[in-house]
Amino acid sequence: MMRTGPVAGLAVQVGLLAGLSGSVGLTGLGWTLGAAYGLTLAGLLTWALRSDGRDLGPADRITLARATLVGGVLAMSVAVPGPVWVIVWTSTLALILDAIDGWIARRTGTDSPLGARFDMEVDAFLLLVLAVYVGRSAGVWVMLIGLMRYLYAVAGRLLPWLRGQVPYRHWRKVVAAVQGIVLVCAASGIFPHWAVVTALAAALALLLESFGRDVVWLAAQRFPALRRLGPLVFPLAANARAWDGRPLVRSSA
Repeated sequence: MMRTGPVAGLAVQVGLLAGLSGSVGLTGLGWTLGAAYGLTLAGLLTWALRSDGRDLGPADRITLARATLVGGVLAMSVAVPGPVWVIVWTSTLALILDAIDGWIARRTGTDSPLGARFDMEVDAFLLLVLAVYVGRSAGVWVMLIGLMRYLYAVAGRLLPWLRGQVPYRHWRKVVAAVQGIVLVCAASGIFPHWAVVTALAAALALLLESFGRDVVWLAAQRFPALRRLGPLVFPLAANARAWDGRPLVRSSA
């Protein structure tokens, strides 16, 4: 049986696509991608909620609203030229909601591993859509920003130790926010090309640093000899914490 949250999200997604089609226009490909995205989102979310034994919480519903906006950005992004300012403002609203859902989860005491994963996947997919869109004008290398999360997941399939849990770092959220802001600014087309390329390169460097630090940390857990790197590997002892504050690595004492 479908959970009410995903069904409502799918209905809103179709309504959003219809509204965009009537206002700014959607191509056939845009409709196809938007509808396929909505159906996939509803199916995956229903499966995850069934496995977790619950329905969406208040913060999850905000994340679902943000995911619906991402579907709209996806549908509009395949138009050439696309409705630039609608894409920019829709993406901006999605980024603003990203700052709200976590706050709501903490205030209501409804934060959960599923909610955190849902939030992360919506973030990652928005970055992918924007990176592909911006990459048309700034260069295909920009797509690395959007693909980084998925390349990391593929690497984890090949190297199981990369699938380990890493300590919580607020810096990850900061880096993710920077990616979204830079990509939206680049998509707007109001900044000089040199400034856009410089900002995108800096954002990609931050992303590589963030993922690289996690890789080094996980490698040090798999290969203890690497712990001699010392300061290059952030907390390796009992002060490492998971997303919810639980100790992640137990000391040997």
